[in-house]
Amino acid sequence: MRAVVLIVAAGIVTFLASFFGPAALAGKQPSPTAGQDVSRTDLRGVNFVETCRFHHSAPDDPIVFPGKAGASHDHTFVGNRSTSAFSTYASLRRSPTSCRRAEDTAGYWVPTLLQNGTPLFPRSATIYYRRGTLAPVTTFPNNLRMIAGDATATTPQGMRVTFWSCGALSGVPPSSTVPTCPDARGSFLRLHVRFPSCWDGARLDSPDHKSHMAYAMGRRCPSTHPVSVPAITQIYRYPTRGGDGFALASGGQLSAHADFVNAWRPGALRRLVDDCLNALVHCGR
Repeated sequence: MRAVVLIVAAGIVTFLASFFGPAALAGKQPSPTAGQDVSRTDLRGVNFVETCRFHHSAPDDPIVFPGKAGASHDHTFVGNRSTSAFSTYASLRRSPTSCRRAEDTAGYWVPTLLQNGTPLFPRSATIYYRRGTLAPVTTFPNNLRMIAGDATATTPQGMRVTFWSCGALSGVPPSSTVPTCPDARGSFLRLHVRFPSCWDGARLDSPDHKSHMAYAMGRRCPSTHPVSVPAITQIYRYPTRGGDGFALASGGQLSAHADFVNAWRPGALRRLVDDCLNALVHCGR
C-alpha cells in the first residue's frame, strides 16, 4: 500500500511540474508574462480601475507635514476615511475606505478646488492603475509615499503630469487651465494627475517626496529607478462645468498635484497586479 501511495504522489508532482512549471512546486505559478516578449501594443488598455467617493477635507498633509494638523493648504481626501496629519501605515490599515474595493485602504488626496473662494468637492475620483513598462510590474511596498505634480507651480507643468478636462466625449481638448465644459450629458470638470511608475527599490519616501520615484521613458524604467510599479492616474470629477472663478487651495489653477500612500491590503493588490497588469488584461472597476 505504501508503495502505491508513493507512486501516486510522484505522479502528481510530475504532473504539476509539467503543467505549471517548477514554480508550482514552490506554491505559486509563474508570472503570466514571464519570459514573453511584450510590445507597446500589448499594453494598450491594460489596467484595473478603482472608484472612490469624496470623504472629507482638511488643511492636513501626512506626507509633507506629518503630525502637524492645520499646517498645509486645504486638501480633498478620497479613499481612506481616516487620513489626517497623524496618519501612519498602521492607522490607515485599521480604517475603512470610501473606495469600491474594501481592500483599498490607501490614501489619495489633491488640493481643494475653490469656486469664488468657496470649496467645491468632487463627487468621486477614478483611480487608474496601469502597466507603464514593457517589464513586469511589482506591487508597491507597504507605506510607499509619493507626490505627483508641483504645489508651487505658476506656469503649466506639462500634460504628461497634470491637466484639466471635460471628459473624453465632450469634444473639449485637455488644458492646463480650467475650461468651460459644454452643456451635455457627462460633460463635467475633471482634474487629472499622473504619477511616476519607477521606484528606486530602496526608499519609501524621500526629502522632496519625489526623487525616490521616476517616470518611465520609452516604456522602460531608468537604471537609477529600476523597479516597475503600477502607473497611477487620479481623476477627480467635480459637479460643475467649469468656467471662471476657479482656483486650487495651493494657488491658482496651475499648481495641481496629488498624493498617494500605499495602505492596500497586500494580498489584494498583488492579485490585481498579477491577474490584470502582468496578465496584460483590462479588469474594469
